[in-house]
Amino acid sequence: MNETRRDPVTDRLSEVFDLVGPLYRRAQRKVEQDAPIEGLSVGVRAVLCMLHEHGPMTVPQMGRVQALSRQFVQRMTNDAAGLGLVEFAANPAHKRSSLIMLTGPGRAAITAMIARERAVLRQIGGDLTDAEVTACLRVLSRLLRLLDDVEVD
Repeated sequence: MNETRRDPVTDRLSEVFDLVGPLYRRAQRKVEQDAPIEGLSVGVRAVLCMLHEHGPMTVPQMGRVQALSRQFVQRMTNDAAGLGLVEFAANPAHKRSSLIMLTGPGRAAITAMIARERAVLRQIGGDLTDAEVTACLRVLSRLLRLLDDVEVD
């Protein structure tokens, strides 16, 4: 019998993966529940959030950052443009791939949504330290890098 050797760190990382899925799905449902306030889908919210954080980007850049297919990001960008939340601008670095930029209403919508989300996050309680959150970010970032080779398109 070939028994796999137990490793406590690997076991704990498995626990992290087991929590990340339900956390993501519940967070997505929360965004969907709150979306009617601004009229944003989860996908449009993701596009607006990336542009808010990184400034103007192309659809392929957004897809890479979020590990989403270019086609999905294009649909969400088109939806956001249809709502007047983003606009397309010429990209001097690539003629066929426009830069996507927030409009004034887009900036207002994502700012309001982020403020509401941060208010919810404040409810977590004051017993978490900055060091604990930093460690959590470090672990999640390492897990994400482990899966860097996974294709999204």
